[in-house]
Amino acid sequence: MSIATDKPVDSFEPGDNTEVIPTGKGDGHERVDYPEAAKPIRVVWSYAIVLVLIHAVALLAVLPYLFTWSGVVLAILGHFVFGMLGVTVGYHRLLTHRGFTCPTWLEHTFATLGMCNLQDSPARWVAIHRLHHQHSDHQPDPHTPLANFFWAHVGWVVCRHRDLDRTTHYERYVRDLLRDPFYLRMERYNGWFFVFVAHAILITFAGGVFGYFVGGSMSEAYRYAASWYVWAVAVRTVFVLHGTWAVNSLTHVSGYRNYETRDNSRNNWLVALWSHGEGWHNNHHAQPRAARHGHRWWEYDMSWWVIATLEKVGLAKNVVRPKLDQAAE
Repeated sequence: MSIATDKPVDSFEPGDNTEVIPTGKGDGHERVDYPEAAKPIRVVWSYAIVLVLIHAVALLAVLPYLFTWSGVVLAILGHFVFGMLGVTVGYHRLLTHRGFTCPTWLEHTFATLGMCNLQDSPARWVAIHRLHHQHSDHQPDPHTPLANFFWAHVGWVVCRHRDLDRTTHYERYVRDLLRDPFYLRMERYNGWFFVFVAHAILITFAGGVFGYFVGGSMSEAYRYAASWYVWAVAVRTVFVLHGTWAVNSLTHVSGYRNYETRDNSRNNWLVALWSHGEGWHNNHHAQPRAARHGHRWWEYDMSWWVIATLEKVGLAKNVVRPKLDQAAE
């Protein structure tokens, strides 16, 4: 069960085993307005243009010339490597909620994989998600669908939010991360974006090399390079983006509830499959720190099995498990 608290955000720690929920009136189910910090609504064109371009490139996958089986396989593998290890395991369960600990080199590896999904720097991503938990489905929530579905899915991404537009504004949410020089560097000069660009270049170059040796000509090298860029970078990135956004937009309006939380979080099996277990969102809001989101035996949570495997081989420690009650047995 979630617990309401009046704890100020300045004292928020990822180790808290309670969901920080405002104690004002309302059950979180009524329609809410856009966050005050997002008004007046202003598009951040640098974000919007990049997202439009990556979607436009992904649409090129319909061209037969750009289809290669290797590109498709890499797109699928990338959904697991970059999407699950980077965002679900890394950004979310490790960095945001500290559901487990691991060696610094492995934590930084997960964070680097997360940056390859065009979902902002680790610190800003974590700050946004912690703010979401603090005000879930109330007006300050950055992306509640109780404002509207489009806002929750992508609108909040491309619109300015005064509390989140500079590191100095959201630093109070991520002081634990910014003590690490690695994360601080990623905040400066959009270092995280250069990580994304670098990984895209490496994949494209590798596709060209692979195509040259498979096809034996420069024309095939160019075709494979383009194919890998479209499939293994653009299509995969778009698929991961919408999976993450669906957690914000769908799992607060559609699904079932194992726990009575003071927000509108739901468990949605489709989103859970799409996002490697993140769709068991009501479970997560009931016990945010738990590294396992699937609480019933049939709530498949692949990210949890990755963490459990890391624990068995000694790479994950202090793993937080959910306290199951009769509602989730």
